[in-house]
Amino acid sequence: MEAILLDLPGLLTSLWWPFCRALGLLSAAPFLGDGMVPISARVLLALVLAVAMLPFSTPAAEIEPLSLHAVLVTAEQALIGFGIGLAFQLVTSALTVLGYLLSSQMGLAMALMNDPVNGIASDVVSVLLYVLGGLVFFAIDGHLVLAQVLGASFRNWPVGGGLGLATFESIAYAVGWMLAAALLLALPVVFSALVVQLGFGFLNRIAPALNLYSLGFSAIIVFGLFVLGWLVRHVPEHYVNMTGRVLELLRPVTR
Repeated sequence: MEAILLDLPGLLTSLWWPFCRALGLLSAAPFLGDGMVPISARVLLALVLAVAMLPFSTPAAEIEPLSLHAVLVTAEQALIGFGIGLAFQLVTSALTVLGYLLSSQMGLAMALMNDPVNGIASDVVSVLLYVLGGLVFFAIDGHLVLAQVLGASFRNWPVGGGLGLATFESIAYAVGWMLAAALLLALPVVFSALVVQLGFGFLNRIAPALNLYSLGFSAIIVFGLFVLGWLVRHVPEHYVNMTGRVLELLRPVTR
């Protein structure tokens, strides 16, 4: 018993580093890091992951627990975990941006609802695509992929071994890729809405007496919903492809 008590400070210190990295990952991870997940549940899950990662989280050098070096290593672990979670969050952000683009083109941007996830009012299309993304995320075992990448990060970025700045730079540049992916997914609806608006514009020139403003607004919504129903069938496939793109960004961590 006394031997266990003597080893307890070292065990807690060893547990602290993977706990900080796992908590940083869960703070930025898609769906698991949302506001609807209680902080206590997130901390408990990070503790479970830290216990599972104990065999892989051996520090690269001896670290004094009560020192400035330990504080810097703690911030380093939280930043590494946050960067990995942020990389996967880009895929979910692409779906959210896609929802905003579709709502603005279909005239549904005014249809807002309280979003308990983000704590703000979001349009209905974005919320529906977000729910669809969550279903696909857990269907492809995205939570297990997060745990696997977290474990691989300790092999390539050991505790106290420094940051992989090249990987973080690629994640920062991937924000532009996320916006481009959302725009490419929204192009069918954007082009269809443009064609319908141009058609009603020509009709308005031919028959100015008709009230084509209200008629065109309804037609754009109906046509937009039709194209959206066609687009949603392909969203899961694109979500999987974008997740593969994220894993390519994190290849220096997972190899």
